[in-house]
Amino acid sequence: MTTDTLSFSTFPRAGLFRRIASWVYDALVAIAVYMVAGAFGFLIFALFAYFGFIDMQGHQHLIEAQQSSLLYSSLIYTWNMAWVAYFFIFFWSKSGQTVGMKAWRLRVQNQDGSNIDKTTAMKRLLPTCFGLGNLWLLVNWQQKLSLQDWLTDTEVVVLSPQANKARLSASKD
Repeated sequence: MTTDTLSFSTFPRAGLFRRIASWVYDALVAIAVYMVAGAFGFLIFALFAYFGFIDMQGHQHLIEAQQSSLLYSSLIYTWNMAWVAYFFIFFWSKSGQTVGMKAWRLRVQNQDGSNIDKTTAMKRLLPTCFGLGNLWLLVNWQQKLSLQDWLTDTEVVVLSPQANKARLSASKD
């Protein structure tokens, strides 16, 4: 069975437990992405300071200059969060599955079963709000739509083990 022959519109929508479990996995990956982005961001900051593009404001250490400046801190934290956002946008729009979603056999998709695009993935980010949008399932438990699903006309489905395995093997090719 290939991913071309699968109809992803036939799978049931995911409940709160699976979504939260997937979120825990993805939170760990997002923290790692944030840390790596922070290391690269601070390296760039250090290079800018070395070449004189950044005013040290009388501080001896880079971290002091960064922490004492709202501008520098904002730039670095925005850089880090942009990479975390990119992580979710990339995987949601590419295959519909992040690392945590693959582990729990979840897939985000349009309601017709097709992949979401990058614009829709970006729209899902804010209402997702660190997983809190999934609590909307407590209100909308019959339809199993989270806040981000409802606002973007998408859904998160539970793939069968065979469909998930076919997606995993297809992504290796």
